[in-house]
Amino acid sequence: MKKGKVVWITGGSSGIGKACVKEFARNGYVVWATSRKIEMLNELKESLKSEGIDISVRLCDVSILDQVQETAEEILRVNGRIDCLINAAGVSSFNRAESDSFETIRGIIETNLFGSIFTIKSVLPTMKQQGGGTIINILSIVNRKIFTNSSAYAASKQGLQGYTESLREEVRRDKIRIVNVYPGATETSIWTNSVRQKFSDRMMQPEEVAKAILWSYKDEGNLVVEDLIMRPELGDLP
Repeated sequence: MKKGKVVWITGGSSGIGKACVKEFARNGYVVWATSRKIEMLNELKESLKSEGIDISVRLCDVSILDQVQETAEEILRVNGRIDCLINAAGVSSFNRAESDSFETIRGIIETNLFGSIFTIKSVLPTMKQQGGGTIINILSIVNRKIFTNSSAYAASKQGLQGYTESLREEVRRDKIRIVNVYPGATETSIWTNSVRQKFSDRMMQPEEVAKAILWSYKDEGNLVVEDLIMRPELGDLP
């Protein structure tokens, strides 16, 4: 069994999740990366192996409760604890509200909101038992500013903000820290190719976001970074 703090990162195959996998693994943490895209996770595992770094990967669709519970059980069976959960799995749609199908809306809500709630509830008992832990949720600047053509995405992220802010007050005495991260435009596959081509020079890079997330986690004193807001240097996209 590899020793060290155990970090479970959902959505670890791409974007901010993938960047977090690399950043935490390179800094000596025991990393479990999960995603619906196991092939991409295996490629990531092999690329890190070339650096002498080993991570554990597992197929897990966070919108499926059984898969979430089985993943948490497997991590505990192998490592005996979960010190940090990073909820980075997410999907979006950039359509007007009237154009989004009910199926699309359901998929966004089930992944971004229910999926994060499923993972949170799967780690809470062990975090309480072990005397603490950290839950980091990748929210969005849509929690702070109104954008059009992202109503379902905004609903999912604002729902998770409300859930986790209430949870934060419930688990303070259990030494469980809740960190909500609000990144502005970041160059990931959640954006369309046309948007990335037009604005890539203005967007933040996922590696930059991951470094800030690690910084917010590493502090072990009496200070907690509860809300981490990040925007591109030139501000939000027009």
